[in-house]
Amino acid sequence: MTGNPSESPIPPPAPAGADNGPAGAGNGPAVSRQEFDALFETVRTWGRWTRADRGAWNRVTPDHVRRATALVRSGTTVPLGRPWNTTPGPDNSRPALHYMSDLGDIEPPEPSTHKDFLAADYHGKAVSHLDALSHVAYRGQLYDGRSAHEWVDAGGARFGDVSALGPLVTRGVLLDLPTVLGCAWLEPGRAVHAADIVAAEQALDVTIGEGDAVLLRSGSVRRRRELGVWDPGTASAGFHVDAVPLLAERGIALLGGDGDSDVRPSPVDGLHSPVHALALAAMGVPLLDNLDLEALSATAAGAGRYAFLLVVAPLDIPGGTGSPVNPVAVL
Repeated sequence: MTGNPSESPIPPPAPAGADNGPAGAGNGPAVSRQEFDALFETVRTWGRWTRADRGAWNRVTPDHVRRATALVRSGTTVPLGRPWNTTPGPDNSRPALHYMSDLGDIEPPEPSTHKDFLAADYHGKAVSHLDALSHVAYRGQLYDGRSAHEWVDAGGARFGDVSALGPLVTRGVLLDLPTVLGCAWLEPGRAVHAADIVAAEQALDVTIGEGDAVLLRSGSVRRRRELGVWDPGTASAGFHVDAVPLLAERGIALLGGDGDSDVRPSPVDGLHSPVHALALAAMGVPLLDNLDLEALSATAAGAGRYAFLLVVAPLDIPGGTGSPVNPVAVL
């Protein structure tokens, strides 16, 4: 594809029932709200940790960090953030801002300076960002049973804000599904199930463990580059809710991917982002959305290993429900 991707024709995602690998087709099976609520109760970890505002990140001890640093062999660093996206499009309804506020002619003393302004409504589909625990409530409750109306107001979040997390350093695991399935990408609408996770672990010779950060590569960034943009809020590859109990059983501390972790259309009746609700509100697992995992996929394949040191440094925003980020994988 040549030219600006935002100017390309919008490619229709595969139909919801289209197959994209041996483990299943489309975004099903459908899940009722009653079944979802039972699953929510099964995986929730409310009351488990004294520092509830850190949620599952309490699992990551200094020993976890030390073991993660031992994964560094070549010293290769791979940034995982997408470029700052100021171009409006079907996948960027609220473009980020970037403009020059000083071109050297505002402040007279030498040396002259050049300054720019950045801003983003980053909880969307275009900016790489971290979701803190306060980002999502389900049935009016944040993680640990805190009332969203009591703990989040116009001034920000007073529980589960991003400043409670600080730098996130742990072992990262890449679930590179297109590599496992021998395809360029998962078509939007293709759900990733527990069986897909197990198959990926076996094929990539990696096992998800306690305190790990799990990153799902669906290949959406490559699809966008080659075919053009579409609305990932309507159709995206991601986890089905039936994959979450396995991730909960493994004791993960962070979840993310090149989408926002949820398959869309949602398989849960009346619930747009069920994996968000399970991860953030039930399990206390922060989320990394909208990463670019293409370079990591190539680097991991070349190194023959899919576990690495992951470093995420969100901005310290008191009351913030998340932060733009540019995570780094170190192999």
